This record gives sequence, structure tokens and C-alpha cells, in this order.
Amino acid sequence: MVVLRKGDHVWLESFSNSEFSVPIGAVVKISDSGQILVEDDEGKEHWITARNISAVRPMHPTSAQGVEDMIRLGDLNEAGIVRNLLIRHQEHKIYTYTGSILVAVNPYQVLPLYTVEQIQLYSNKRIGELPPHVFAIADNCYFNMKRNKRDQCCVISGESGSGKTESTKLILQFLAAISGQHSWIEQQVLEANPILEAFGNAKTIRNDNSSRFGKYIDIHFSRSGVIEGARIEQFLLEKSRVCRQAPEERNYHIFYCMLMGMNLEQKKMLNLGTASEYTYLTMGDCTSCESRNDAKEYAHIRSAMKILMFSDSEHWDISKLLAAILHLGNVEFEAAVYENLDCSDVLDSSHFSVATKLLEVDSKELQNSLTNHSIIIRGESVSKPLSVAQAADGRDAFVKAIYGHLFLWIVNKINAAIFNPPSQDPKSSRRSIGLLDIFGFENFNTNSFEQFCINFANEHLQQFFVRHVFKLEQEEYLAEHISWNHIDFTDNHQALEVISLKPMNIISLIDEESKFPKGSDTTLLNKINSQHGKSKVYIPPRSVHDTKFGINHFAGVVYYQSKGERRAPPPPPRRLHRGHCPVAHS
Repeated sequence: MVVLRKGDHVWLESFSNSEFSVPIGAVVKISDSGQILVEDDEGKEHWITARNISAVRPMHPTSAQGVEDMIRLGDLNEAGIVRNLLIRHQEHKIYTYTGSILVAVNPYQVLPLYTVEQIQLYSNKRIGELPPHVFAIADNCYFNMKRNKRDQCCVISGESGSGKTESTKLILQFLAAISGQHSWIEQQVLEANPILEAFGNAKTIRNDNSSRFGKYIDIHFSRSGVIEGARIEQFLLEKSRVCRQAPEERNYHIFYCMLMGMNLEQKKMLNLGTASEYTYLTMGDCTSCESRNDAKEYAHIRSAMKILMFSDSEHWDISKLLAAILHLGNVEFEAAVYENLDCSDVLDSSHFSVATKLLEVDSKELQNSLTNHSIIIRGESVSKPLSVAQAADGRDAFVKAIYGHLFLWIVNKINAAIFNPPSQDPKSSRRSIGLLDIFGFENFNTNSFEQFCINFANEHLQQFFVRHVFKLEQEEYLAEHISWNHIDFTDNHQALEVISLKPMNIISLIDEESKFPKGSDTTLLNKINSQHGKSKVYIPPRSVHDTKFGINHFAGVVYYQSKGERRAPPPPPRRLHRGHCPVAHS
């Protein structure tokens, strides 16, 4: 029997009829009747009765005091890891190692950890010589690349709002400083971030600057370790945010920055007003953000665009497209009947006429594209009228396509400025460091196909981690006959099989159903239920009328909404004036 004393740290294991969900605490008082008063890490007190005393376990000293490297934890379990991170976070130590892996906990405040002196301090040091820091990881990548003459990659992952984007910027800051040149190309690489954040980040309920796209930045170095250029790849832009936002969330930053930062003459030329006047900017009932100065940010974006070689005409074309999107969001449709078919017409408004003018298209062609759906059957084009609801969906899909092409064009424009083709000289050996800033795992009140793709990507990342940290390592121990204690871990391979690997997986069913003329949300859901209804990973709808299905991910169960996901953009108007329009050239 374990003897407990006042002040001892203990774990509270789960037991029946218990109110305890977090197995962390410290003994405060032991009564004559054998009851124990425990104060948890949130400062709440709980009595442990003699009947439940068996659930109390003594805590290892390393867990009570905290360690810099969690490999040295005596209690190597989830509770031990969580407590260690909590202790360090309370001491403003937001970084902790797990071997060569750095765990960062977002402090949601600015800490004096990223000065020039800190960069110099962590330069050319081995991991573990100094307290854990994101600069130590960047330094390890840089000097491993130089010493071993091998390309490096740093994967930055975590939940939405955990601070991945800031960590990426800090690593870039360190690499730019350590390369020692302070060149124009380094400045261009750093200034790409404000532009990408303006067009690809937004305020969510978890984060005022949430990345709504994934990016991979490949930074190229010369033989001597100087930055020569970079290349950015983007993926999974959340285009649906352009048309709808959850409560207390905003559209992409650039819309609000533009409306706050443009002068009156520019806004007049684009027929723009305030953010509250546009449907696409008010669906979350949140047009401002306390932690952001939209007008100031707009000035920074304009400055960054000049450094990245965006011409004034290109910036104006971008502004015209953004304004057109806002005006299209205010376009409404009215019901009409033609030959006993439910049809729709575009309501005459200044927003529609301004949108056609900004897009430089024929108004009749645009109206026809928004109110009719054309398909090719046996080489002939067949047009079908759309109802009011279908026309609104088509308009939103059209707008998402415009924004998606615009974002891709901007990324390509940035790459044209920062990418430096490798030298043909055989003596020059260029190396690179890749930074993968991936979406965090997401679980909102309404999860769409975009959240499905994001969480699928995180499943792959988790499998990569499991394979390299657990599977391959333990296989090597076995091969070398090393005596060790087997470590149990959760393998998420089964989730990947259901989503994308096994025959008739969910992604293949979605792809197949989207190609059928009579395919619908209901037929898709029925097929998924039929194929995976008995799987432990897939969770069928709770009732006949329920349109949500669940996936048991490595990070928990997420329910996805299938209703309204099968939408296709209308064909573009035929008389598109190409001019300098970024979308036309993309």
C-alpha cells in the first residue's frame, strides 16, 4: 500500500462514478477517516473517499517538477506529457523537446524570445545544449544541410490556432539572419508572407490569423549557405470561406484591408462602401478584429507587393476582381416560369451592372451563365434553367472559382520573383530546406468537404509520424536484437484505408458520384453507408433524415455534412475580355 503525505503529487486514475476526468493533482490534506483532499492543476479541490483510494497513484518526481525533454519523463503517458507542458507553460517556457521533435504551446502573447541576440545564441549549437527553442530546430536544419550536404525538411503541424504560421515565420526569420547576406532575395522571401496571409488567412473562432490554406516553402541555399531563392507550393485553399463564414468569423483579410485601406477615389472607382454592406463579409456577423489594424495591414500588403514586383496595373486588376466578388455576393435572383419549368432571373441592381463592368464581360452572357446550366451530350450543348436556389449556388461556385484562380496566380507571381533557377555549373551544388506549414486538425459545428480534406491530410501526417517514430524504430531494435520494452501506440492506418486506400473508399465514391448526371447528396451518402457501414472507423447517420456521417480520426470523431456539397461552377461567359486580368491569364 502506498503511503501518502501532505504535499505529495499524485495521479487520479479514472474509476467508476467519478467526477474526475483529468488525472492530475496534489495531496493537500488527509483526514482521520482516511479521506484525501486533492487540489487539481486548475486550483479546484476534490475529496477522494476511502472507497476510491485505490485510484490514487504517486507521481514520478520528473512529472511533478517538469523536464525540458519529455523522453526523460518518469510517467510516459498522456497525463504526464500534458502536465509537463502545463508546468512549463505556467513558467512561460512554451517550448519542450521530445527527442528531436519540438513541442510548442501557443502563449497567445508576445514573449521576448526572438531577438537578434537569441538568433546569435542558438547559432551553430546542438539540440539540447540550450533550452528548447524554435531557433534550435531551424539551426539544426541549416547546419545539418551544410555539414552533411543533404536537403532538410521541417514539418510544422498541430491543431488550428496552435501557432504554426508564426513558427514558420520565425524559422524563415532565423534562416534569413543566419545566412549572413541580408540580400534583396532574402527580403523578397520574407515579404511573401504578408501577401499570402492577406489572401489566404482569416479570423476564425480559434485564431485571429488562421491559415486557410496549406503551403510548402522550399528555400534554396548556395554551397556556402547563402539564400539564393525559394519556391512556394499551395494546396487546399478554403474557397468556401469567400461565400460563407461561421458565426464570429470573417472572410479573408484582404477584403477588409482593401475597404479600410483604399482612398475614397479608388473606392469610388470600384463602387465600394463599407464591409457591413456586403453579404459575403457579414455572414459571420463579424466585420472587425480587435487584434488587427486592417488599414495598416493594407499599407504593408501594398509595400510587400512592390517588393515582389507586382506592377500597379496588376494590383489594380486584383482590386477589380475582389470588388467584383463583393458585388456578385449582393446579386439576387427572382423566380420565373418558362414552359412549366422552374427558372430564375437576375434581379436588376447596380451590383450586377458593376460586377459585369469590373469583370469586363457581356452582361447578357453573365446573366445567362448564372441562371442556366449547360452540359455537353453527344457533342451538343444542352442548357437547363436553374431555380433561384440553384442559381445562388451557381453564383457562389463561380465566385469561389474566381478567387481560387486569383490566389493561384498570386502564388505564381511571387514564385516568379523569388525563384532563382539552379546554375548549370557542375561545381555549384545547391541545397534546400523545406518548410511544410500544414492545416491543423479541424472539427467545427459544420464540417464540409474542405474539413474532410484537411483532416485526411493530417491522417497522412500522423501515419508518417507513427511509422518513423514507432514502427521503423522498433523494427530496427528487433533486427539488432536490442533488449527493450515494447511501446504501444495507436495506429491510424485503418482510417486511411476507409478514406482513400481500400477499394470503394470514401474519396473514390465521392469522385464517382460527382460524375453521375443524377448523382446527389443522398445517393452519395447511401453508397458510403452501404460500403462502410460496418467499419469501426466510419459512423453512419443517426437517422434516415440525418445528412451527417462521422469518421473516427486519430484525434477524435468528426461529423461531416454531406448536404449541399455537390455544386459545380457555371461555365464562364464566352465574351471574357482578357486584358491584364489575372484570372484570364491563369
